[in-house]
Amino acid sequence: MTFRKYLILLAVVIFGSSGNVCLARGMRDFGPVTSGNWTRLLTALLNPWVLGGIALLILFFCSYLSALSWADLTYVLPATAFGYVLTALLASFLLHENVTVAHWLGIALITAGVGFVATGPSLTTPVDAESHSAADDRRSQSARLDLNQNLRSDA
Repeated sequence: MTFRKYLILLAVVIFGSSGNVCLARGMRDFGPVTSGNWTRLLTALLNPWVLGGIALLILFFCSYLSALSWADLTYVLPATAFGYVLTALLASFLLHENVTVAHWLGIALITAGVGFVATGPSLTTPVDAESHSAADDRRSQSARLDLNQNLRSDA
């Protein structure tokens, strides 16, 4: 994988984590939103933190689409799971959230799992649709034969 591709994956992690933290910071100004006051969500769009979070998440989405253009989803999603670590760090330091030991252990477990997935290929060979179709046809034909035999033996 090229250096440019690593930068795109890094951009996915940074834009996603920082965008989510900005949204959380902005929504703290509004308090709980319920079905009775859902229209307040529209005024949240005027909050600079929410606007910044939306902008960062748009950048996240663009970099995510870029990554999916050259790698499988089963590679990109786990490879960008390091965002959980960054999100927890940002939430702890910038939002002063209490990240418990159990949370850190869970994040460490996710990160360890990412290591297993990230060592595989970023793009796999597509499964041959014709071989699946032929196998499905054989299974269907076999099931019909079994049904016919059962009907004959019952008669």
